[in-house]
Amino acid sequence: MTLKKLSIALLVTVLGLTTGACSKEAATETAAMNDTAVHTAEVSAAGKDELFAKGEAVFLANCAACHQPSGKGLPGAFPPLAGSDFLKGDRKAVMAVALFGRTGPLTVNGVEYNGVMPSMGHLPDEDLAAALSYIFGAWGNDGSAVSVAEVSALRVELGQTDRAAGERHLGATEGEMKYQGAPSAISGADTRQIMSAEGPVLSEAEFATATKLYFQRCAGCHGVLRKGATGKPLTPDITSAKGTDYLKALITYGSPAGMPNWGTSGDLTPEQIDIMARFLQQEPPAPPEWGMPEMQASWKLVVAPKDRPTAPQHKRNIENFFAVTLRDAGKMALIDGDTKEIVTILPTGYAVHISRPSASGRYVFTIGRDAKIDMIDMWMDPPQIVAEIKIGLEARSVETSKYKGYEDKYAIAGAYWPPQYVLMNGDTLEPLKIVSTRGMTVDTQEYHPEPRVAAIVASHEHPEFIVNVKETGHILLVDYSNIDSLSVTDIGAAKFLHDGGWDSTKRYFLTAANQSDKVAVVDSKERKLVALVDVTKTPHPGRGANIIDPKFGPVWVTSALGNANLSFLGTDPVGHPESAWKNVRTIDGMGGGSLFVKSHPNSTNLWVDAPLNPDESFSQSIAVYDINNLEAGFEILPIAAWADLGEGPKRVVQPEYNKAGDEVWFSVWNGKEQESAIVVVDDKTRKLKTVIKGPQIVTPTGKFNIYNTLHDIY
Repeated sequence: MTLKKLSIALLVTVLGLTTGACSKEAATETAAMNDTAVHTAEVSAAGKDELFAKGEAVFLANCAACHQPSGKGLPGAFPPLAGSDFLKGDRKAVMAVALFGRTGPLTVNGVEYNGVMPSMGHLPDEDLAAALSYIFGAWGNDGSAVSVAEVSALRVELGQTDRAAGERHLGATEGEMKYQGAPSAISGADTRQIMSAEGPVLSEAEFATATKLYFQRCAGCHGVLRKGATGKPLTPDITSAKGTDYLKALITYGSPAGMPNWGTSGDLTPEQIDIMARFLQQEPPAPPEWGMPEMQASWKLVVAPKDRPTAPQHKRNIENFFAVTLRDAGKMALIDGDTKEIVTILPTGYAVHISRPSASGRYVFTIGRDAKIDMIDMWMDPPQIVAEIKIGLEARSVETSKYKGYEDKYAIAGAYWPPQYVLMNGDTLEPLKIVSTRGMTVDTQEYHPEPRVAAIVASHEHPEFIVNVKETGHILLVDYSNIDSLSVTDIGAAKFLHDGGWDSTKRYFLTAANQSDKVAVVDSKERKLVALVDVTKTPHPGRGANIIDPKFGPVWVTSALGNANLSFLGTDPVGHPESAWKNVRTIDGMGGGSLFVKSHPNSTNLWVDAPLNPDESFSQSIAVYDINNLEAGFEILPIAAWADLGEGPKRVVQPEYNKAGDEVWFSVWNGKEQESAIVVVDDKTRKLKTVIKGPQIVTPTGKFNIYNTLHDIY
């Protein structure tokens, strides 16, 4: 049972008990007492002292910011837990608040409070049971201990089994927070540091430390300039009014509004927190702009086109090559999909985000999060980097021209910082034209100083690139037929545009506006917005998956960061007009925190990952559906277990088909110092076929089959 299916009546009934559920029938009271006795016996067997010690640690890390380490709360803001009459009420109601959080008026010990209690549903059952046991028994409270089984049973009853849907910070699910919290590629050394006499004093070393920490921990949510993105602004006009002590408490304990508990979680030391509290009251350090002089200086033409082979120098099947990101090694592996041999490993940008083949299929372009692009000639033996360029300080997207007559003529890349895109020569990477994306948001028409460039795809209908501008919500159709007189069509969609892909006809581009919980549909032939479709919480499709739904015909599928659901959007306005551009089917998935869905025209399977789910049984597995029997639900395959690795998170990410559509490849993404692997599964039998691993396979993430990526097959 998912949270979506939980009836409002049940939720209201459960939470309504928090103001006094003392009048129970005798039979209910007896049953509750018996249950409590059972739970207490279970806990006693496990060792109460050990449980309370663990519970105190969980409480200090997650609850003490509001309720204080003493359990006395904050007068007028957060209620006490020590001696609380609320804790003596209905036991399930108290536990439900821990799972779901709570807003609205609440009276405790005769005093009314009206604050926000965030959901702790992201925590494992063992941690929740320990924390609740500690709260029920600490500070003179005389409640009975809580067992793991009791928490697990309540999760099922109330539909909170998916920990990725828990909202430790109101409005942001756990899966979404993990995704947005990725470190920025910008380093403190890149920035211009300006110290104001009006703010708290920092030494040069402290300023450098704080800048590095900010880009590692905070920039993904709050923006490079601290103007706010998915997180709130942290500019000096706001932070200075709060003061150093307030900011230290906020950083240490977090807040229900969205700040993680960097101190009590152990991620930052008290010294680092003190530095950060002072740093946030200073003007943000400004990363440099990155214009034509910087690009020209970084551009290297390693092998000129005239010096490259005129025919392939090897007999390998290039179309079935896989370009595999070795994230933390700053490298990319080319693997032969036929033989499963590593053809070569090349030094590329840090954390390559995507690999895109050229229209001819000869070249592969990679772009790292550090905005470095490498152009690889796959005709060489072994394939080599023939050109490179750095188009900014942080980036995610690269693409090449595909329209007839323009094959391999141009390349385009989009940057996170500076907010811009650049057009380049398609066979040398020579920069030709830079265009800024700074401008007004699509909804409130407010100026945004750093709207990042997210997905870019090449139109099949016109000589155009389709460019997503993340924070402002604009989709740009960039006509490259005359780059000296560039024509750009601006389509207003919805804010926080991210990734997306084509429908099966390659006419309609479907892209997630993930913070708006919508998918925008663009008709690339008519060059207009067709629809904004409401979907599940925080969609994250990758490029999506195109399948034939037994009931609704051709559909495009997206999974989500924010919950376990899959959304199916009808994509056939001619054959199935009643379903076109509607969310025609929503089904339960394995768990939230999904990044990619995948299928293939030659397959009847739909594969869905969940690498950012806090539950390892989900993040280390894959869910697979029979497209012809979606109502039957999914089968879970233990991909990480099949890889037979040692310690580590072993997140299973991004299913990717081979050219024939009879194999599916999965990355088992472990820590940098731990063993990772690529697992190949037979698509028809769903059985393990082979495991590719070894010291060269370091933190594999994205994999891109050359043929499928080139032809937009997903």
